[in-house]
Amino acid sequence: MSKQVFINLPVKDLKRSMSFYEAIGFTNNPQFTDHTAACMVWSDTILSCF
Repeated sequence: MSKQVFINLPVKDLKRSMSFYEAIGFTNNPQFTDHTAACMVWSDTILSCF
């Protein structure tokens, strides 16, 4: 069974942060994203939340 890694980061500009992570290959998980927070997925086991 694989483990999941969740990385939680505080950010000042959510849209800009999402754009940055998309530019380096992350994808957005809309299930855990709203106007106050986002979940960006690098792989099935590594997720970055801010």
